[in-house]
Formats: sequence, structure tokens, C-alpha cells
Amino acid sequence: MSVWLPTSPCTPEACTGHEGRTTSIPHAVLRLTAAIALILIGILGAPPLRILPARPRQAVVRAWSAALVRAFGIRIAVHGSPGPGGGRLVVANHISWLDIPLVAAVLPCRMLAKSDIRAWPVLGRLAGRAGTLFIERDRIRALPATVASVTEALLAGDRVTVFPEGSTWCGRAQGTFRRAAFQSALDARVLVQPIRLAYLRCDGETAGEPAFVGDDPLTASLWRIARARGIRAEVTLLPRIPPGRSTDRRDLAAAAQTAIATASHPVPLPGIPAQPAKPSATDKDSAKRPAASVHHWVNSSPAAASSFRTPS
Repeated sequence: MSVWLPTSPCTPEACTGHEGRTTSIPHAVLRLTAAIALILIGILGAPPLRILPARPRQAVVRAWSAALVRAFGIRIAVHGSPGPGGGRLVVANHISWLDIPLVAAVLPCRMLAKSDIRAWPVLGRLAGRAGTLFIERDRIRALPATVASVTEALLAGDRVTVFPEGSTWCGRAQGTFRRAAFQSALDARVLVQPIRLAYLRCDGETAGEPAFVGDDPLTASLWRIARARGIRAEVTLLPRIPPGRSTDRRDLAAAAQTAIATASHPVPLPGIPAQPAKPSATDKDSAKRPAASVHHWVNSSPAAASSFRTPS
């Protein structure tokens, strides 16, 4: 694994502890069964779905994605309006694999995901059929091709969602936004839609159960979420950043990160200091080349010792 991969100090032991109510084991099994059934339906229904016009296709995707999130007993609250259609770069903070269907339930789009997801059982096939764009996170030389692919999708009128932190955080803290994907928005001259994601308990505190961080196995994450009760997923669509407001990807990334951080008011974890950005391997690249978006230090510990769980 490249030492330039983005990392997070979040770990399952420190961040995913259960502090709320739990459902019964039979109920949790029923939730998992419903979720698996929905995923299989999604795989089988993906090919015929492509022939539908854009509006009904997006309506089906929204309904299916919302049903998948709710199958785990998680309620969805949406704040803000998606606005007009057309190509746009959607950027969000990253907490869990649940972020993908959660965003799709509000704003159907193509996802930028790590290439490892292709090998995931069932979910990998579903991601491929959904038009996911894949990135090889440990190959910094692959960044220009990835940026070009995202730009092409945006120029074609697609919405593309990326998680610029490059790694999952637990929701009580936030990582630095990498800049590479924002070059695609500049090249395609499309707006950027920042989205704040949060998973909350009934008392309004951050829920740790949905966090998928560190070396947390997917099976453990699925079971932990299925057992939890009273979790609400909040999606806040923040003011869109129009094309032309920023001419540099650094400024554009900073503007999107500030919008999300200001909306979420992340609280640092006890004993974990704020993580300053350190020089990147690609900081000397010209402004028209993708910078260290997904290959950048945000933590003084090696990548192998920190969180590298991320669909993007």
C-alpha cells in the first residue's frame, strides 16, 4: 500500500461503540435478509433499468436506494433542494459504505469508487452495473486517467459523486479534501454540490454504529448496523458552487470542505488532535494536472496503521 494514501485516525474500537438501543437478533436477521433481497433485485433489474428515460430511471434508483437504507432500520431526513438537473460534481464527507445508497436516495448519480469494490461479493457486481467509475487508489500515476474519466462523465451530463476525504471518518471529525476530482469540475465547467452526511441517535448525538473505519470487516459493520435502533441519517444539500467562482482546484476543494465542515460542526475525538495537511507527492504539479487528491498525508501514522476504508 502506498504511504501517500489518505488516512484517518478513526478505528472501530474508538469510534463504533454501541451507545444506543438494540433490536432483537431475529429482527436484525430479518433486516439483513431484506437488504440482501433488495441488492439481488438491484442486480437483476439494472440491465432493463438502463433503457428507461432519465426521469423514471432516477425515480426508481431513488426509491430502491431509500428502501435499502430503511431496510437497516435507518430513517432518512433530507434538508435542502437538489436543484436543476445536468452534470455536476457531488462531494460529501465520508462515514460509511451506507453513504452510497444514502446519497443515491436523494440525488441519483454515478459514484467514484476504489477498484477494490469490484471484488466485493454481490455489491461489486451491483456497483459495476450502476455505472460506477473506479479508481486505483494505490497508483498515483492513474490519477490523470481517473480525472479524465470523471470529466468525460460530467460533460455527458452525468452527476458524479466523490468522497474527497479519500478515507472514512466516524462523523465526529473530518479529513482534508483532496483536490484531484475538483479539477474535473473545472475542466467540465459544471457546478459543485456539497452534501453533508450525518448519522444521529434519537438524542441528536452522533451514532457510531454506521461508521465503517479502520480494519472493520464488512460483515461486522453489517451486523452492527442491523442491530442498532433509533438511528437517523441526515442529508443536507448545501448551496451549490457555480462554475467560474473558483479557477483553482485548491480553492474549490477548500470552499466545498468549509461548507460541509461549517454545516456539520465536527467535534474532535478525545485524545485525537486536529490533523494538519502535510506536503503531497504531487504538490508541485501544474494547476491543470490532478493534485494529491487521493494520495496525501493527513495523519502522521503510516497508511497501513490507519483507516483506509472508503468506496472512493
